[in-house]
Amino acid sequence: MEPTRNRPISAEKNLPGAVKYGNKIDIMDKILIRGGGTLKGTIPISGAKNATLPALAATLLTSDRVYLSNIPHLVDVTTMLELLGRHGAALTIDEKLGVEIDNKGIDNFCAPYDLVRTMRASILVMGPMLAHYGQAEISLPGGCAIGSRPVNLHIQGLRALGADISLGNGFIRARCKRLSGARIYLEPVTVTGTENLLMAATLADGITTLENAAREPEVVDLANMLISMGAKIRGAGSSTIIIEGVKELHGTSHTIIPDRIETVTFIIAAAITNGEVTLTNTQSEFLTVPLEKLRQAGVIIEEEGGNSLKVRSNGNLQAVDFQTSPYPGFPTDIQAQMLVFNSMAAGSSIVTETIFENRFMHVSELQRMGANIQIHGNSVHVQGMGKLVGAPVMATDLRASASLVLAGLAAEGETLISRVYHLDRGYERIEEKLLALGAEIKRLSE
Repeated sequence: MEPTRNRPISAEKNLPGAVKYGNKIDIMDKILIRGGGTLKGTIPISGAKNATLPALAATLLTSDRVYLSNIPHLVDVTTMLELLGRHGAALTIDEKLGVEIDNKGIDNFCAPYDLVRTMRASILVMGPMLAHYGQAEISLPGGCAIGSRPVNLHIQGLRALGADISLGNGFIRARCKRLSGARIYLEPVTVTGTENLLMAATLADGITTLENAAREPEVVDLANMLISMGAKIRGAGSSTIIIEGVKELHGTSHTIIPDRIETVTFIIAAAITNGEVTLTNTQSEFLTVPLEKLRQAGVIIEEEGGNSLKVRSNGNLQAVDFQTSPYPGFPTDIQAQMLVFNSMAAGSSIVTETIFENRFMHVSELQRMGANIQIHGNSVHVQGMGKLVGAPVMATDLRASASLVLAGLAAEGETLISRVYHLDRGYERIEEKLLALGAEIKRLSE
């Protein structure tokens, strides 16, 4: 199956194997933005990609039907759906951003390289498949542009649960009769590692304790879904999660939480264009630290009706220092976007990246647009210029591509962004949403 472009979902019934989930995307696509306009209006925030992917993997823990709603229409979601289809799942996608997964027909336990190489989160099927079916064969995911993301903690944790794991010919091969509970300390903290082991432990004999566990809202959302399937889990959202294994899990219906990274991206877009934007279907409790920083910087953010945020600038944006860190700290996935914010604000700032060692690749592209940013090891010094100028630029990863879109919206003149297929992995219908806010933006296909 080829990647898909973000478009409204069309109804598909009982799709075996490959999943039709939108239109084909050309990796040569570009986005053209004429900047300098003011964004105004209301847009909905999509479901969180980083909650959807583990939720889809978790369906492998039961042979009953599972229905997931508020699914974002993204390339990575398409990839995970295709992976489930190759395992033998029957998938029904509806017009309400929902998908039903029926795993009664699972008969293939291999996650092949052609899918895993395009999305490292494919490793998430290993824990649930091993726990439920006693076997899993997962291609090693390979390198990552923004830094090292080793899978050794996944392997060590599953071995601690009693799995027999071997590596060879580019694959991880895991077997077990039944997993057994264990105490596992995760160092360093890992989101996907926590999720993989959390899922595996739900069907293990005895009690599993995950120490130094990831605390991200997406981990909590996964735990809530598993609990609704019959799992016994305590402590999700803290650094210690305790799982009491059960014999089997049943089906459920679960709604994916809003995407906190998309939320902040659009808050920044409104602020740097001196706009006024209302974001619906979002949850501010996931965003305490970044919202505090943005308010300090002069962004007016008002909560409306519990799940809406109204955003505007006070007309005097000030650059802010910050350091990325695991939740509940400042998210690394917003670092690139905040560099654009600080470039458009007054004053100087120091931004330190502690999660990934190679996550400043967007800096050279922002410099092409006039940003005054200097790299010093794992930190950057940003001198706010209050002005960017349109230029041809190239996206290097998902969040870098979002930062270039933001820069293009604020810049004088035209910005042409190439390699925007990165953008389609994590932002649903971003051109349509920005058009609805008055942006001059269009996709160009060669």
